[in-house]
Amino acid sequence: MDKRLLTIQDISCVGQCSLTVALPVISACGIETAILPSSVLSNHTAGYSGWTFRDLTEDMPSILERWLTEKIDFDAFYTGYVSKAQIPYILEIMNKTARQGALRIVDPVMADNGKLYTGFDKDFPTEMKKLCKGSDVIMPNLTEAAFLLNQPYVAEGYDKAFIEKMCRDLHSLGTKNVILTGVSFKKEELGVAVYGGNKVEYYFNERQRISSHGTGDVYASVVAGSLLRGKSVLEAASLAADVVVESIKQTESDKDHWYGVKFEKALPYLMKRLA
Repeated sequence: MDKRLLTIQDISCVGQCSLTVALPVISACGIETAILPSSVLSNHTAGYSGWTFRDLTEDMPSILERWLTEKIDFDAFYTGYVSKAQIPYILEIMNKTARQGALRIVDPVMADNGKLYTGFDKDFPTEMKKLCKGSDVIMPNLTEAAFLLNQPYVAEGYDKAFIEKMCRDLHSLGTKNVILTGVSFKKEELGVAVYGGNKVEYYFNERQRISSHGTGDVYASVVAGSLLRGKSVLEAASLAADVVVESIKQTESDKDHWYGVKFEKALPYLMKRLA
């Protein structure tokens, strides 16, 4: 039986992020990709003057009921941007539709640059911990890690001892593996720290000239697809970083393409690396 992954996150109709990234990226990994939209936005919220928003929480119970009737199940779950009210429903979906050995992959999307995203209150990190507990992989950035651990955000000037303690503390939340993103010890490098309970391992790329909305979604989607293709956590984390860099390189010369990265042009690179 082919593997089937369910990803639960929002749809920003325009903007190359969330489900409009996850569906094509994971499909390019050769994995059947099912979706459960947590909300629908006209466009993403960075750089545009406004947007529409429709919450889909109330649809989740009836969707689960239909899936149970149809005996629909999944080999993996990958969560992105969700609301506090949706977390109990998501946990129920995971518990009731998981095939044997199903993976739980959590991107705890809630914050960046030291601040929670608009719409998330101070209690949200506590709820997000419930998704992290029992997961196979979590992928916080440094800001999200700080909120999950209820500690001050440190943007720079940290050392390996700081990062490795953070990884151990995140692991103690009840996940099997931590991929901590946005780690940098040198100005010219940016990378990830990976911890599965033994030792912290690192992977770095050259820091790119631009940063862009949606790269975190590209990263997490490649990790999810790669894990289902049998890659180790470190292999998946490293490949995802390379695909993000390739996506940025495909985008940086186009000054009008400010709203996301041209990840579509990096899909052949991804598929070649997985072949």
